[in-house]
Amino acid sequence: MWKKIKKIFLLLILANILFIVWGKFFNPPVTLTQIGGLFEYQKLQRDYISYDEMGTNVKKAVIASEDQSFFTHKGFDYKAIENAMKHNESGKRIRGGSTISQQTAKNIFLWQGRSWVRKGLEAVYTFIIEIAWGKDVILERYLNSIEMGRGVFGVEAASQYYFHKSSASLTKSEAAWIAAILPNPKQYDPKNPSAYLKRKHTWIMRQMNNVSLK
Repeated sequence: MWKKIKKIFLLLILANILFIVWGKFFNPPVTLTQIGGLFEYQKLQRDYISYDEMGTNVKKAVIASEDQSFFTHKGFDYKAIENAMKHNESGKRIRGGSTISQQTAKNIFLWQGRSWVRKGLEAVYTFIIEIAWGKDVILERYLNSIEMGRGVFGVEAASQYYFHKSSASLTKSEAAWIAAILPNPKQYDPKNPSAYLKRKHTWIMRQMNNVSLK
């Protein structure tokens, strides 16, 4: 019995290692979040593109919005986590402290939710992909897989859906609108922005001036 369990465990580890190595060179065929969106909205709108095809504005906008320390941290931004915890204790709008690397690990390998099991696995995958993939690959996987609307995944699909153009052609303002809907793309709509979304858009536009893609 224990031999079978050990064998299954080793096979799972091997499969994960192979998937991580494979993920360095290819986008995922599908993610659990995408499957969930397909069942919920009966559509899966996505278009995987390469890092260079994404253009500069959308990369800067998302980094400005989600993780301005992306290129300097090693997967975890402890100051951002601490600030998010203090902010959330105040009873204001909930703020997350996850980095782009952590969100990528969750989106590619895991499922949505707030359980300690998932967070623990997320930390392990984050540590590994920071070493095995590097920043450009992590950012590419993130921008291709992130949910950006109801059944819409990735910046290219979002660009076509909201502005009817490629992500490389987005203006600074358009890119900021797409980034502004994160991390609640089901709730916010750049076509019909709330007062909060307008303020966030303005803030992202200012922050983009401080973002360097290095």
